[in-house]
Amino acid sequence: MKTIGTYRDTIIEIDLQKLYDNFLKIREMNGPDVSVMAVVKADAYGHGAVRVARTLMDAGAAYLAVATLSEAMELRSVYPDYPVFILGHTPDQYLHYVIENQITQTIFSYDQARLLSRYAEKQNTIAKVHLKVDTGMHRLGQVPGEAYRQEILRMTKLPNLEIEGIFSHLALTNREENEKQFHSFTDFVRTLERDGLSFQYKHISDSIACVDYPEYRLNMVRPGSLIYGMHSFHLGYLPVVPAVRFLTRVSELHRLQPGEGVSYDYVWRAQRPSIVATLPFGYVDGLFRSIQGKGYVSIHGKKAPLIGVMCMDQCIVDVTDIPNVAPGDLAIILSDGSDGAMTAEEASKLTGTIKNDILVSLGTRPERIYINDPSE
Repeated sequence: MKTIGTYRDTIIEIDLQKLYDNFLKIREMNGPDVSVMAVVKADAYGHGAVRVARTLMDAGAAYLAVATLSEAMELRSVYPDYPVFILGHTPDQYLHYVIENQITQTIFSYDQARLLSRYAEKQNTIAKVHLKVDTGMHRLGQVPGEAYRQEILRMTKLPNLEIEGIFSHLALTNREENEKQFHSFTDFVRTLERDGLSFQYKHISDSIACVDYPEYRLNMVRPGSLIYGMHSFHLGYLPVVPAVRFLTRVSELHRLQPGEGVSYDYVWRAQRPSIVATLPFGYVDGLFRSIQGKGYVSIHGKKAPLIGVMCMDQCIVDVTDIPNVAPGDLAIILSDGSDGAMTAEEASKLTGTIKNDILVSLGTRPERIYINDPSE
């Protein structure tokens, strides 16, 4: 294990081949007629958007999707020509950056369309947009109906504006509600198509929907967590695998007598003669503080429980039952579980959150080390 750049033993290792293979499985599942928009928001779910994007581009992503303009600009600074899509809202005062950097923008009002059209006209270019339809999620977009239809028809008369796509998002409450949302969306799209509009891309399926509801794939899907090996689906199955290993090394060992405590407030005290190991990672590095007393790391393939209060930069594990632990030994914090470590799914259950929350919370301080690059 290398310590490059950050000069510490705590790193996050990303297996690019696994991400590449996951994406190919998604493409194969959806078939040749369905484009795949790769969601790399939140720094590619903690994996590092700029580096991961290259692998997903090589694997055939039709678009790289982000949540914000700042995320889009980060990608555009490295990949000046690849299609980048902003899933969220961009405030009016920043829309000129969208045009200047040839980014595709989500819109849901005539005023947004008019501004983008004006900027594009000044730049002698085309503003590409996807229309957001609110079918029940009530986050962004207008509800499908006559008012929105008329507003969209007005948009089509604006110069230098290409309405490339139209999309919505399922609340994923249950099958009945999903069907209601899907039909609300597709009925509205058909109404617009009867008005003469044509959309290159129509999409409503995220990671869960594109596995569980094949009939909802239309001609584009938007997987996010699925690319990163998260099994969030319930009805279907796709054998994607996690690509992250969160690693550190033992700093120091301490021998404790019964009654001696560790870390703040001595919330854990030894019940027997014990050996504890200090590890150089803490809650700022990306594992929630609430996991203390519940989680563990893997050392020599065996579980070493996290004990005491987790500190900002360090934590302590009990290695009494693991023979021959020494300073410098590898400790695996998170992985796919094959090496005895916690998975993101297990960590999420122990901390009362969701798998994505564990991944996106991985701190920026641990360096990302990329291995098994399929392009090499």
